[in-house]
Amino acid sequence: MSFWRKSVGALAGFLGLTAAHPGMASALPRAKPEAVGFSSEKLKRVDETMQRLVDQGQIAGGVTLLARHGKVVSQTTYGKRALDQPDPMPADAIFRIRSETKPVTGVAMLILYDEGRWKLDDPITKFIPEFEGLRVANGVDASGRPILSPISRPPTMRELMTHTAGFAYGIADDPGSQADQAYYRAGVLQSDSLFSMVQKIAGLPMYAEPGKLWRYSVAADIQGLIIERLSGQSLPVFMQQRIFKPLKMKDTGFWVPADKTARLAAIYDADPVTGKLAPAVEGGWRDVTRPPPAPSGGGGLLSTAGDFARFAQMILNGGDLDGVRVLEPETVAMMRLNHLPPSFQVTTDGTSGVLKPGQQKPFPFALGMGYGLDVAVAVDPAASGAPVGPGTISWGGSAGTWFWIDPANDLFFVGMIQRLGGVGPGLDAETRKWVYQALEKPPAKLAQTRDTTKRSSLK
Repeated sequence: MSFWRKSVGALAGFLGLTAAHPGMASALPRAKPEAVGFSSEKLKRVDETMQRLVDQGQIAGGVTLLARHGKVVSQTTYGKRALDQPDPMPADAIFRIRSETKPVTGVAMLILYDEGRWKLDDPITKFIPEFEGLRVANGVDASGRPILSPISRPPTMRELMTHTAGFAYGIADDPGSQADQAYYRAGVLQSDSLFSMVQKIAGLPMYAEPGKLWRYSVAADIQGLIIERLSGQSLPVFMQQRIFKPLKMKDTGFWVPADKTARLAAIYDADPVTGKLAPAVEGGWRDVTRPPPAPSGGGGLLSTAGDFARFAQMILNGGDLDGVRVLEPETVAMMRLNHLPPSFQVTTDGTSGVLKPGQQKPFPFALGMGYGLDVAVAVDPAASGAPVGPGTISWGGSAGTWFWIDPANDLFFVGMIQRLGGVGPGLDAETRKWVYQALEKPPAKLAQTRDTTKRSSLK
């Protein structure tokens, strides 16, 4: 029996406890925008942008939250939780944050790093021996079958946490990638346990040799099994005990219990013919009101804007919140450090490869973006065209959530809607633009800070 199956009852108890004591929730202090350097008038542009999307029928509703210097500047709701319900969107609405789960999984991994359980340059086979003998796809033979060759070495933990290990993802039946097609057809993301998932991956082709390129992948889900093996707990129980409970993230987890489903935001997609919102068919994504058989460290969490704000403030504080330390400051700094060489592409559309001299990175990320440990890093904001401070970390989820944490300007932003694919990369960029235009003081100097020389000293 897996740790997960043994721990469902225990976690249900935790959820019942927090639901019975709503006072456990601890909102961050609030401040007027001007008190922390913002213009109230200019910040209205964020609200106008979000309300316009509601009025145009592009989203049902949403929540945004902005904080600086440890204080919430604004938390605003828009539209409805569900189009077929009369009630407005509540501030504590629960959203599927999908790939925004990855940074949380990264923190879970780093808690174990602080305990000395693993090192960055450990081979992942130290913790997942099932991955001995991985092979990489090298074209097809005359009959169309993949030609597989043994990889030169096992991926490292650093590579696993930076999407450079060479794994595929299998989100779609991608004819352009033998590995992704194989993952998809094998149902890697629909496995009935994390162990079953790893067993499947072990018999499938790698997308690339370890350390050769950046490729968005199933890596964070693999990390989930490593967390279970190192901690002796299921991934949900470990996160509950070591992250959510200490940070008082009372509404964050891998499923929504019955007493909270009235706050679950409905998820939509745009009709391909009319463009109108329609209830989403979530495909392989499971019923979020029930415990998942294989909790996804890459995309399984649900949360609220208020809960994720507490997570973001912990990162911004260097690993602690309200006197509770989750990570060591040096470990948070390591998480936010770019671990990629300058030639690696980082994109959110699955594009991968290595830049040639003079070649520009493809949309949606430009030059200047790197990748830390389970999170994107703005190493050269001027080159990327983003009005953020150097060292800003960010990511988002495919159901329409996004965030960024800017240490240089001591601020963070959380945005949440529920529409598959969001409304394109423009919403993230537009809200970012309005936030920084509302800063009365100029943003932190947009200096080039790409420095990967520290990588060799981090073990």
